[in-house]
Amino acid sequence: MTDLRQYSETTERLDEVAEAARREADGSPLAAETPARTPSGSGGWLAIAGVLGAAISLAIGELFSGIFERVPSLIVAVGDVIVDKTPGSIARFTIDLFGTAQKTMLVWGITIVALLVGGLIGRLTRRRWFPAALAFAAFGLFGGWAAARVPTSDGGISWISALIAAATGLATVLFFRRIDVGVLARTGGSTETPNDRRRFVGLASGATALAAVAAMAGSSLRQRFVVDSAREEAAKQLATVTGPTTTAPVDESAARISPASPVDANGTLDSVEGITPHVVPNDDYYRIDTALRVPQVNPASWSMTIGGMVDNPITLTYDDLLARNLVEMPVTLSCVSNPVGGGLVGNAVWTGVPLRELLAEAGVQPGAEQLASRSVDGWTCGFPVEVLDDPDRVALVAIAMNGEPLPTSHGFPARLVVSGLYGYVSATKWLEEITLTGWDDFDGYWIPRGWSKLGPVKTQSRIDVPTTNSRLDGGVQPIAGIAWAPNTGITKVEVQIDDEPWVEAQLADDLSEHSWRQWLYADWTPTPGQHQIKVRATDASGYTQTAERTAVAPDGATGYHTINVRH
Repeated sequence: MTDLRQYSETTERLDEVAEAARREADGSPLAAETPARTPSGSGGWLAIAGVLGAAISLAIGELFSGIFERVPSLIVAVGDVIVDKTPGSIARFTIDLFGTAQKTMLVWGITIVALLVGGLIGRLTRRRWFPAALAFAAFGLFGGWAAARVPTSDGGISWISALIAAATGLATVLFFRRIDVGVLARTGGSTETPNDRRRFVGLASGATALAAVAAMAGSSLRQRFVVDSAREEAAKQLATVTGPTTTAPVDESAARISPASPVDANGTLDSVEGITPHVVPNDDYYRIDTALRVPQVNPASWSMTIGGMVDNPITLTYDDLLARNLVEMPVTLSCVSNPVGGGLVGNAVWTGVPLRELLAEAGVQPGAEQLASRSVDGWTCGFPVEVLDDPDRVALVAIAMNGEPLPTSHGFPARLVVSGLYGYVSATKWLEEITLTGWDDFDGYWIPRGWSKLGPVKTQSRIDVPTTNSRLDGGVQPIAGIAWAPNTGITKVEVQIDDEPWVEAQLADDLSEHSWRQWLYADWTPTPGQHQIKVRATDASGYTQTAERTAVAPDGATGYHTINVRH
């Protein structure tokens, strides 16, 4: 009680000092009796105190996230809310602006804004302490709600963690405010002394160090939940699978233009310097999803279900998938946000269980028009069931990528891979649930955000060599790249240099109609000056990609990839 009385008295004294400052501004004689604190005093200190309070709150949130597996980071939880509530036009803008760094920018943005708001809260406590109490209470409630709504979280512990983090941040602000109020009471509102500043800097440095240690401890502790060891065990299981494996056939009849063809023994043009490899290594494969923190899913406790409009709902474990007939096929996947000539496309060899077999066991009912799927983190998508009527289309519940268990960032332990469809309607990572529904009964994550509900991949091509705006050396200059039309296949690629006629490029072997083809035009010797190079592809249906340039929304970009170079 004595402490509360003393705190109240010093708070009243602070109010008197503030009133004296006001009187001085009005020219009142009383101002001479109680000089006002300079602007460099209380306001600056309290702003720093607010920043420290916000930092402590965020750090405590990270610490709890490291201690408890099912408690998400408060920063990530708030980021998930922003991702879920962001309109599609803004989402497209940020993807175009930041690309694959979008998530990193969002996390840093949330952190910086939180610290700045903390500084504002600190300044608001200059006369009264309750604004900070209200602000941090709101922070705790919002953080608790955001963390509890994460599908993989423990709601109760998440709420408690967020409220404790908020209370700790508030306590930090009030602690520094009390120091500042004490200085005001002692000096009668005059400017703080060097000793006051040294004391404040020392305590602030300690609070900063405490926040840094808590945040780093949380990050370090969270490594306990990484499933790398589980992936290593899964790799051993995958290697011992004895069921029949179907490997993608190599088209031995693919033409080679001349005996001096650079197509290697594997039927690829990988030897061409600068060309994208036929099979992209896992570490280099593009990643686009909404997960701010990659879900860490242990296959030992994981399962997926197939339900909805089926006769026999199915639940499958990781061991169940390993025990089935595994199919291995090279398939090119592409993001609908990939601009003409962009890098959000990749080819890999996927291993998994044919989706049709699983659906046949479940017994799809008449009227089921859409296959909807859900990730463990709540992301959803859906595509027409009728696309699976094409017997040549690859549709897998995939468990391996390029001969090893799926990387965690690409969906470990299981994901969907469907050839010829953009990822936003088909490529669910960290797969948890497949539901057969009516067409109008369900919309995936991106559909309300302005994207088409149908997502067939468009026939496209890209120039890898030379790079745009490059300066060429003398002699023959190879022009090379990739072209793709998954589920159809590429039959021709043509190159145009300046206003010359289109010329046909050499194609690497067609390892699968579902994967891209590398191409090469090796007969160009550039003349001095500026040159423009275009590329276009023709697929097996006879369709040649259009020259019309369109944006990525709502169903994928079109147009010729065009670059400018100088010799």
